[in-house]
Amino acid sequence: MHIRDIFSIHRTTFSFEFFPPKTDQGFEDLFGTIARLQELKPSFVSVTYGAGGSTRERTHDLIVRIQRETNLTAVSHLTCVCHSEAELAAILDRYAESGIENILALGGDPPRNLAGYDRSRDAFRHAVDLVRFIRSRSRLPDPRGFGIGVAGFPEGHPGTPNRLLEMDYLKAKVDAGADYICTQLFFDNRDFYDFRERCELAGIKVPILAGIMPITTRAGMIRMAELALGARFPARLLRAVERCADDAAVARVGIHWATEQCRDLLDNGVRGIHFYTLNRSDATRQIYDYLGVKDSLALERS
Repeated sequence: MHIRDIFSIHRTTFSFEFFPPKTDQGFEDLFGTIARLQELKPSFVSVTYGAGGSTRERTHDLIVRIQRETNLTAVSHLTCVCHSEAELAAILDRYAESGIENILALGGDPPRNLAGYDRSRDAFRHAVDLVRFIRSRSRLPDPRGFGIGVAGFPEGHPGTPNRLLEMDYLKAKVDAGADYICTQLFFDNRDFYDFRERCELAGIKVPILAGIMPITTRAGMIRMAELALGARFPARLLRAVERCADDAAVARVGIHWATEQCRDLLDNGVRGIHFYTLNRSDATRQIYDYLGVKDSLALERS
């Protein structure tokens, strides 16, 4: 289903993000997890994308399999890094031929195994250019072309310290054809509300989805800080984690914190909640249970 149709049907969307495993067994295990999540009836699921060749192919394979073997709407991430214009065109054509209608367009980072990679070799340096390219090129039967999402950063983009320029760049991505914004993870809803208000002031009117990632282990929290550069952990959350005797307790604290974030977001009219699952469904299922949401349409009926 095209992302615009999803937003027209769902007043509030719920979506899950996964990344393609490196092994065949991991791939099969993850697909089983995704298939079982069908019972929650998410609005859509997304799959991350690595610039390296093998990861790139696994993203495509997983997206196509979701499309063919489940009733879920799949959104594929796509980055500018390590791509010529011809390569990007070929990827988009493959998705169109497979019935994939939605892309999350990102600037991306070079793979860790390509230290010192020269970005001048890439066709595009910034997500706004990729959005324009996707919007200009579509082999889909739908005249609207691909549905396109872009990233937003409630705590600030790590590469753009100037918060005024940051909003200008985000507005440019929307003006280039983005249909919605999905935010980076955050732990203090005040950051999201301020971001949403600044988007409104900038004239950005597309849906904004809140990115939520529940903490489940201490090591995972450290990893989050590394992946989401500049991520702020509120002192109350840090104190709660510090009191935990083991990771089982950390998971309970993290799930409770994320649940309360979601509850507050829903009470304040969030357009959608996007769960960064780290390929695990238990935490997301528990949050659904605690919120009392049986599926992504339940909120519309409440």
